[in-house]
Amino acid sequence: MRSGERKLHSLEKIVAFGALAAVLFVSIGFARAGDGPKVRSAVALVQDAESGETLYEKNSDTILPIASITKLMTAIVMLERQLDLEQSVVVSKEDLKSTRSARVRGRLRPGSVLTRDELLLLTLMASENRAAAALARTYPGGTQAFVAAMNAEAARLGLHDTRFADPTGLSSDNVSSAQDLAKLVKYAHGYPLIRDYSTRESAQVRARGGTVGFRNTNLLVRSDQWDIELSKTGYISAAGRCLVMHVRLASRELVVVLLDSWGKYTRIADARRIRKWLESSAAHEPKG
Repeated sequence: MRSGERKLHSLEKIVAFGALAAVLFVSIGFARAGDGPKVRSAVALVQDAESGETLYEKNSDTILPIASITKLMTAIVMLERQLDLEQSVVVSKEDLKSTRSARVRGRLRPGSVLTRDELLLLTLMASENRAAAALARTYPGGTQAFVAAMNAEAARLGLHDTRFADPTGLSSDNVSSAQDLAKLVKYAHGYPLIRDYSTRESAQVRARGGTVGFRNTNLLVRSDQWDIELSKTGYISAAGRCLVMHVRLASRELVVVLLDSWGKYTRIADARRIRKWLESSAAHEPKG
């Protein structure tokens, strides 16, 4: 190789190396984002709510029980039927019997009279199983028709991994994937009542035995540091602890799905890890 050609070849390598270094430097924020948060839940998904872009996923196609995340579909089916929300419903012994397997006992005693609106609030905010059971039982055609409507709605929304066997989520036959649940969360977000009731911090209702107080099962909605627009938790032993949210993080509207978390606070800790990771990634993105 001639001297001039060797110099040119060396220069080209230097330029190429410099260009590569520049790319790596500019992309450092995205590289860190690609590492992902150290999520301990068995299944996780973080999606941009507007574009559908997946920012992070872990076993997001796995089909498994979803516990009380079910209640988002319970609310959708009731609202789409446009039933009278002010109509009074009596909580029955049948509602007690159908939810007896719940590890956490329901706080609505049989004989309590509430409106459908109050039952919907308790279903979404406090994950009250007897409230969900009463909504399904008093649906036209009863609980069986209600569950059929849940499955029909799942099919209409293209939730191919999703099946429902009951309106509460106590059945381990209620299954879905994180990918499907992200679709469900985005659709449910279109209902102002679901957004409002699922993020209420607390409420009191008049029930048999006097005034009964309830709190949101997602403690993050009580934090000023979080901007949560929709929330639902779930737990049965077969599903582990679950959490879905439509939330604003790092200046983006996001859907977060966490399934099969171990330990009482793991799903909350995972949500915080995701938030920290997103904010750190955003801070390292190049400004242009």
